[in-house]
Amino acid sequence: MDADKNTLAVGGFLFFTEKDASLARAEEQRIAYLEERIDYSSPESIRYIYEKTIQERLFRTPVGLRYLEKLRDFLLARPEIDPASVIEIPLYITFDGELREHTSPARNRVAPSKKKDRDKEKERFTLSVLLNVMLVLAIIAMFVISFLSDQPNIVNYERAITDKYASWEQELNQREQIIREKERELKLSQ
Repeated sequence: MDADKNTLAVGGFLFFTEKDASLARAEEQRIAYLEERIDYSSPESIRYIYEKTIQERLFRTPVGLRYLEKLRDFLLARPEIDPASVIEIPLYITFDGELREHTSPARNRVAPSKKKDRDKEKERFTLSVLLNVMLVLAIIAMFVISFLSDQPNIVNYERAITDKYASWEQELNQREQIIREKERELKLSQ
């Protein structure tokens, strides 16, 4: 159980799933990267980073949200920054266990248009109809070939067998006729 807690604990928080813990670890790495490059002597650059990370929703776990709070507190402590101009840190979850419908402003910007969806659906439908027509034509062609074929198959076996027996009967009748003629000739010559 302690090994599970160690893999789920990140930044002083114990996460419920490994996926959440790995997300928090990734946010810790982003924070370390920003801290190496951030210039705390320029409040406007801090404001830009603060607003951009909120807009792009880079931080979603408590680890990242705590860092955003640190940046916000820094901005509010600066006399040259108007406190009313500092945006609030949005939380995209409710605490009764449900997610909000529109959680990511970035996702709203790149949402596919309904026209593209309709065009794709129409294209798929057209392709489906075309393939179905081709399959029906192929089946019809197979039946025609089978019906016109001389080889007996499930479609024309009765006709083929009837024709075969009819030709045998005709051949037997011809041979019988020849034999009768020969018998007559022999009887006459005797």
